[in-house]
Amino acid sequence: MRPSEAKEDMTKATQIFAGLAALLAAAGVAEAAAAAHALASPLLKTSSEFLLANAVGVVALSAFAQTTVRASRLLCFGIAVLILGTLLFSGELTSHAIFPHSPLVMIAPIGGSLTILGWLISAAGLFTAPLHRRD
Repeated sequence: MRPSEAKEDMTKATQIFAGLAALLAAAGVAEAAAAAHALASPLLKTSSEFLLANAVGVVALSAFAQTTVRASRLLCFGIAVLILGTLLFSGELTSHAIFPHSPLVMIAPIGGSLTILGWLISAAGLFTAPLHRRD
């Protein structure tokens, strides 16, 4: 693969990550509305806050990768792990809020651990990525 192709792949990946973050944010807003009006559940409120916070983080990481650093594979992997962890954690909380006897009980700790790992991998990717300017 030529360097220009690798750069295009990383640019496309960060664009996809930002799009997925927008979907996470939309889910977070929907859950916040449901928690406020339809289903007064602290689990749903926590899930909403988690979705919104991590969506903002993914957008920030993606934008930073597009404009300030050369998006490394490590950074892209970290963002992907962060998205997966957020989906698992929030998905289990939402499932448990709607279905109190949900069989997905162990998914939240796995998702939370993956989210932490995703942030740590992203940090490593940012610390090791070479800086560049886009004019």
